[in-house]
Amino acid sequence: MRLCEIARRLNCTLEGPPELEITSVAGIEEAGPTDLTFLSNPKYRRKLQTTKAAAVILSLQDPDPGRPALRSANPYLDFARALELFYAPVPPEPGIHPTAVIAPDAKLGLNPSIGPYVVIESGVEIGDDCVIKGHVMIYRCAKIGHRFCAHSHVVVRENVEIGNDVVLQNGAIIGSDGFGFARQADGSYYKIVQAGTVIVEDGVEVQANACIDRATIGVTRLRRGAKVDNLVQVGHACDIGENTLLCGQAGLAGSSKVGKNVILAGQVGVAGHLTIGDNVIATAQTGIPSDVESNKVISGYPAMDNSRWLKCSAAYTRLPEIHAAVRPHIKRPNTPGKSE
Repeated sequence: MRLCEIARRLNCTLEGPPELEITSVAGIEEAGPTDLTFLSNPKYRRKLQTTKAAAVILSLQDPDPGRPALRSANPYLDFARALELFYAPVPPEPGIHPTAVIAPDAKLGLNPSIGPYVVIESGVEIGDDCVIKGHVMIYRCAKIGHRFCAHSHVVVRENVEIGNDVVLQNGAIIGSDGFGFARQADGSYYKIVQAGTVIVEDGVEVQANACIDRATIGVTRLRRGAKVDNLVQVGHACDIGENTLLCGQAGLAGSSKVGKNVILAGQVGVAGHLTIGDNVIATAQTGIPSDVESNKVISGYPAMDNSRWLKCSAAYTRLPEIHAAVRPHIKRPNTPGKSE
């Protein structure tokens, strides 16, 4: 594809020969002489001197890269859009595989694509243009909107509600029982019936092997546009805000409320029954034991302001030296039976 055509379709400003032929899109280190790459993080700018890419997508403010360029207000987003120009997804096979087991009263919309060994139980409703890959299990009375995509080994449990344009990656489980047990007099545990449900709103994606637990009573909710990464645990009765990102191995205990546009980075842990405000960023492995105000960047355990955590981390690496310097000046109490 010619560079001028890419610029037109991405609505970018072209700097360089319009007839330059581009055959693929690649990262800045891997790109070859006919590839288009991108620069969105300034710390990689020096790699523009060594990349073999034919052209680069970069911001409106970046200096001359020394090669053909597409100027963009959002280079990372336009890189994602450029990928779609070269890597069109394979359309799903239409129809219902003969090994699928579908209850007679289940309602399917127009143009379903249902793979082998899918099970759809009684009372299920699914909208138009669904794509359900092999070995997916949808329990009774689940309600699912249009353009639903479930990859292999997804499980959607009973009475779950899912909106339009939702994607569930391999092994995601929506509506598994919450972790609810009452301790009995003999020390054993009595299972609490998980009578609630899960509501997944429009445009949500849940990635591989993530688990979204149903509420004990009431609802666990993923609001519009939320994205849940691999191996994330969302406990019962949590409420995840619009366009919030839960990154890999994050875990939320029950009844946590997370605002909109929040980013919980990898392995963040959230205690139960707390509220995280809008636009919060929690860096990797942060432990959050209490409420967090909106618009904060937090780190560490217990979670604190990121700038303070950076200072604490820098000091921690120097503790042996600090201790050695301070120790001679520490006044110690007299030991009984001994004099100074």
